Amino acid sequence: MSARIEALASVIQARLGESALRRAAVPGDLSFDLPVDGMLPALTLLRDDPELRFEMLIDVAGVDYLEYGRTEWRTTDSANSGFGRGVNAAGHGGAHDGPRFAAVYQLLSVSRNERVTVRVFCTDSEEPSLPSVADIWACANWFEREAFDLFGIVFHGHPDLRRILTDYGFIGHPFRKDFPLIGNVEVRYDETVGRVVYEPVQLVERILVPRVIRDDNRYDAALKDS
Repeated sequence: MSARIEALASVIQARLGESALRRAAVPGDLSFDLPVDGMLPALTLLRDDPELRFEMLIDVAGVDYLEYGRTEWRTTDSANSGFGRGVNAAGHGGAHDGPRFAAVYQLLSVSRNERVTVRVFCTDSEEPSLPSVADIWACANWFEREAFDLFGIVFHGHPDLRRILTDYGFIGHPFRKDFPLIGNVEVRYDETVGRVVYEPVQLVERILVPRVIRDDNRYDAALKDS
């Protein structure tokens, strides 16, 4: 780990105290876990402290840790090695036994050319929620709407929390690990009623490989078995 990263880590740890738990990261990156209680003052400090000045929020990403480190597919037909690998315990430290949902905040200090990642877990896995940081970084408005839409994480205090990528009547949250791969409903425009309607998913078998018809001597009638 570079001396510059270590120096930044020391400053952040000194400012935030024991509430900030440094976690393993790839070389050149710096990452901390913060508790829900006190996350807003901590993030505000990261933005305003003259030795940190993380003025820009790059992204807010939702994470679903369901089955993390255990398996990627609910099947007995895949292996844990080669192309069938569904888990690599050495790569991410094994199974995750904590809360299911989290939000990951990517922060950038433009003035100091520094980056830090902050992760905050939702304490309730059934109804995940976190405080909104839209008052700290205005751009969090859309980022939090995306995490709400795709993961179902509710951000309390958000000025306009509604879906942003899926349709208003969409059922469920498609980035959750237990969301069905075929979806819950399908949507189409019904000319009879003059509006969009939702119906149960109907899977129709399709041949994706085009049929090629060749006209050569292999298909000569005289060459066919009698």
